[in-house]
Amino acid sequence: MIPSQPATGNLVVYKSQPGRVDAVEGDKVVLSLSEGGTKRVRPKDVTPLHPGPVADVRALDAGSGEIEEAWEAFAGESLTLADLAELAYGEFTPATAWSSWRAVTEGLLFEGEPDDLDARDAETVAADRERREAKQQAAAERKALLERLAAGEMSPEDTTAAAELERLALGATQTSFILRELGREESPAEAQRLLLANGHWTELTDPHPARFGAPQSGAEGDVPELPKEDRRDLTHLDAFAIDDVGNTDPDDAVSLDGDRVWVHVADVAAVAPPDSDLDVEARSRGATLYLPDGMRTMLPPAAVERLGLGLAATSPALSIGFRVADDGELTDIEVVPSWVQVTRLSYDAADERMDEQPLARLAELAERFRAGRHANGAVAFQLPEVAVRLDSSGEVVIRPIQELASRRLVTETMIMAGHAVARFAQAEGLVIPFAQQPAPQGEAGGEGLVWAYALRKLMRPSRVELAPEPHAGLGLSAYAQATSPLRRYHDLVAHQQLRTHVTGGTAPDKDTLAERIAGVGELVRALRRTERASNQHYKLVYLRRQGQWQGEGVVAERNGPKGRVLIPELALEPTVTLPKTLQPGTTVTLHLTGVDLPALEARFRAEEG
Repeated sequence: MIPSQPATGNLVVYKSQPGRVDAVEGDKVVLSLSEGGTKRVRPKDVTPLHPGPVADVRALDAGSGEIEEAWEAFAGESLTLADLAELAYGEFTPATAWSSWRAVTEGLLFEGEPDDLDARDAETVAADRERREAKQQAAAERKALLERLAAGEMSPEDTTAAAELERLALGATQTSFILRELGREESPAEAQRLLLANGHWTELTDPHPARFGAPQSGAEGDVPELPKEDRRDLTHLDAFAIDDVGNTDPDDAVSLDGDRVWVHVADVAAVAPPDSDLDVEARSRGATLYLPDGMRTMLPPAAVERLGLGLAATSPALSIGFRVADDGELTDIEVVPSWVQVTRLSYDAADERMDEQPLARLAELAERFRAGRHANGAVAFQLPEVAVRLDSSGEVVIRPIQELASRRLVTETMIMAGHAVARFAQAEGLVIPFAQQPAPQGEAGGEGLVWAYALRKLMRPSRVELAPEPHAGLGLSAYAQATSPLRRYHDLVAHQQLRTHVTGGTAPDKDTLAERIAGVGELVRALRRTERASNQHYKLVYLRRQGQWQGEGVVAERNGPKGRVLIPELALEPTVTLPKTLQPGTTVTLHLTGVDLPALEARFRAEEG
């Protein structure tokens, strides 16, 4: 007989474990539990199974008995726990009651309460058993999968697991059941780590463009023909497009006409007016993305083929002309559509011709302008730079960017053109995207690389606005980026405004322009973050392949036992534990001790140089 209410000596169930009723004290039941100890609970919190007495609540295992046979006998009928125990075990005791109840709670063969059980029908049990076996099989397979992944032994059949990890590693999701079940952090870096450990990804798999939402390929599409219009013929001038070796999108060139400097820029706006297909495509991208494994262009290749300077005998340009006064100020500024004949030179080739005309005279005028900028407080510092490239054989090539006279000439003339465009726009009441930058926050200490590193930390970010403000970093009252419309959308917008104005049209107003460029700045910032992360990735691949790399660095700053060290040959800035005697400015010998590719970190041991 199964008790209806708990009484002293009864076997009861309390929270899925057996208990013996030691006493009933008013509205409380005192239990001895199988897991040890006693507990006072309410009568409604326990379910009586057997009247008892129970000698030892921890010794209630009667074995498996003949539960299956008992179910077959009662399938589709009702019974009590006592009936089940007597049929399965031949007797109804505390031990057989508990063992029978455990079979009931499995939920496969029986269901209900101790005094009112139902033996489930055969069809229902068969279907449920099939589901349970399938679930057990899936659990076993899942367990085997996790064990394979933890051991770095992913099989070719583990495609679903690989896809889940890749989605997190590439930033398409923020969760991974696999990492959670393995007890690992659910992060893109940890997913990447597991994919690398299992050989599904190689060290050359760069996840950063996808993580930052960068375009996965360059722009495609057709480019309209140039409009038939008057252009100033400047083909009589020697014009030079000076770029890095391998550059494929030449969009600016320089020439000299007496004392008049010309900066010629690819006339992209001639075929990409506002809201055209090309304009919309460029706007959606923000800029060309430059990565070690290739570039993802803002405009289709046909745009470069048709508009790139020096890629044809004559090239269409939007030319910016000006003179440089003795104090470095720009005068007699004009902007005209033009035809130019351009000779392409590498920086190295141009550097060998810097004592020839017109490059020598252009350099003099550029230095005059530069001196004027610095008299106005321009900030100039030089930190190590490198170009990182993945060649067709899979080798990572790192090339230091040298400070050449030709590079300085191009940099300065492009700044001159940006200032000239800003001044022209101001004078003509023309709205364009102006670049502005507040002054640095504080004064940098130290000298050399230490001073340059400290100064960079003090620099405040530049921003694009539709009204001119000073650019403190360049020492200019107004500035606009306007020499790369093939590669930067803000430059293209400036050209659209300039071109419309100088060809007699009415350029869009400030509100219209603000609506068009809204969001472009954030796109560009994401691209720059992508470029930095991808460059770091491939630098670390390079180091990883070197094995026992050793080189020199300069301590840029120190904070306690650690400091930031600049490695000029790699333009790398790791945090390193330093010997106590090393202070900022000291040269240190570094030994590579490890590379953590997912964390984008290299570890070094430092010695006094």
